[in-house]
Amino acid sequence: MHNRAMARATPAQKPAPDPRRAHYGRFYGLDPIPDDRPLLLVHGNCQAESLRIMLGAADVDTLRIPPVHELTAADVPHLRALLPRVAILVTQPVHPGYHDLPLGTEELIAQLPPDARVARVPVIRYSGLHPLLGIVRSPGDRSLVPPVVAYTDLRTLCEAAGQRVDPGFSPTPSAVREVAAASLAELTTREQSGCDVVASDLFETPHFGLMRTINHPGNPVFTTVAARVRAFLGLGALVVDPGRELLSSVIAPREAAVVEAFGLGGGSGDPDWPASADWSVDGERVGADVVRSEHLDWFRRNPDTVGAGLERHSDTLRMLGLG
Repeated sequence: MHNRAMARATPAQKPAPDPRRAHYGRFYGLDPIPDDRPLLLVHGNCQAESLRIMLGAADVDTLRIPPVHELTAADVPHLRALLPRVAILVTQPVHPGYHDLPLGTEELIAQLPPDARVARVPVIRYSGLHPLLGIVRSPGDRSLVPPVVAYTDLRTLCEAAGQRVDPGFSPTPSAVREVAAASLAELTTREQSGCDVVASDLFETPHFGLMRTINHPGNPVFTTVAARVRAFLGLGALVVDPGRELLSSVIAPREAAVVEAFGLGGGSGDPDWPASADWSVDGERVGADVVRSEHLDWFRRNPDTVGAGLERHSDTLRMLGLG
């Protein structure tokens, strides 16, 4: 009897929140948002969260939100409720009606308070340090990504297309520099289309510390961009040390041709991540041959991705001597 009484007296436990909602607790209203500091929001792709971390300091309250490509229709009301409280919006260019949702840059700005400050930053992509990598998606389902890593070695793409590729193929240093120049020109064009802060000058002297992959910058890039954002917004020149490498879950191989093209000496400028022919995935080394095998199988199962990849990367393939 006593045990039954004790059981009845125990309060019912609340179910644990969904891990995603818990991770973005303040965005979903699970945790309070204090009003003692200006609220700063960073809107954009996977780079946005790293930039938010670098911008976070005692003079602002930064709020973590899902990257734009992960936002759903169910998230829109939460975003709308949040925007009238935002004092500072830092945003990458996002086109109106992104994923058929009102997530575009101008759509968000329209919902800010009249005195809110806005800083537009570029989407940073740079292929000069990883010229053989590309992003390949299925034209029928862009959510499909290759296994192991979401980046395709263009030599593997050509092999999947039935081309004979020398297993030891490596681009010439001049080809690497040509790809780098084209990539830098694209980044400059994106910056000139309405960004308030630039990053292209950082790649005039490339080294591996600048990029983990073609679209995952290293800490030196985020540190500089954050400082420039702060200066543009009139915030204090505060430097944030996150105590870890950001966006480093995937680190791409480093080609000898790149080392030679830019005179890097094997690891110049990035002593924490020595040169390697293999991938690093979540801290574990993954052989390039493993990635190649998995990707060839993926291309066989998704044949429409091959033609789409060849078309998307035709200029780069030509520069590398693979086209």
